Amino acid sequence: MSERTGYGRLAHRSQLRVEGSWVTGRRWVAGRGEYPDKPAMGLQSLEHRLERMVDGVFFRRTKGSIRPIELGRRLVREMDDQRSVDVKGRRIVPNDFTVVLSAVDHTSFNDIEDALVSELAEAAREYAREEGYHFMGPVRVQLAVDNSLRTGRFTIVSQLKQAATGPGMGSLVLPSGQRVDLGSAKATVGRLPECTIAINDSNISRNHAEVTAGTSAYVVTDLGSTNGTMVNGVKIVGEHRLRDGDIISFGSTHVRFEAS
Repeated sequence: MSERTGYGRLAHRSQLRVEGSWVTGRRWVAGRGEYPDKPAMGLQSLEHRLERMVDGVFFRRTKGSIRPIELGRRLVREMDDQRSVDVKGRRIVPNDFTVVLSAVDHTSFNDIEDALVSELAEAAREYAREEGYHFMGPVRVQLAVDNSLRTGRFTIVSQLKQAATGPGMGSLVLPSGQRVDLGSAKATVGRLPECTIAINDSNISRNHAEVTAGTSAYVVTDLGSTNGTMVNGVKIVGEHRLRDGDIISFGSTHVRFEAS
């Protein structure tokens, strides 16, 4: 089990303690399917997030002519430009992005490439949530070089890619904003210290629930807890297949599942 901390780095740990009941500062209202204090994000707020989370650290360390915020703006614009509607009426947007840079600009991002693509992927997921967009599979961002490009120029190539067979990658975003990457091992949730994710919440049972990798998706199972487990405000019975963006409520603590 790993916990993603600051700018995409992974800190390995076997257990994780959680305080509070908030997911990225917004509370899920059971039965209503909404965030009562959800701010109007839009592109302007997304740019503010990128400036704070990306430029604040990265731009001071890079000498290239392209600022990371420019990549973020172009990426979400690509999502808007390439959106389509499926047979169910859902707005589908690309989930696979290749940022093509000149050799000089790519070199300027060498020491922060992993962190940068992680933050850009998170920005894409957040923008999709706010705009009501849907992905066909996990979000992936990568950098590539085109020697014909002049310094300061870049392009973004996007694709719609379906998830591969099997559960793929998954993670839980905790109230603190920390990300717990899910693998093939079972992740237990409860008040007991030995749980994979130990939550200090009196409304959570000692062994409350578990998240496991199924044949084609991750599933959450309530373990007979006193107050039950809910997904998007609906109480579950038995195993429940998780989809990208689902809000899982353990007692009064809410976490978000992401399929990438």
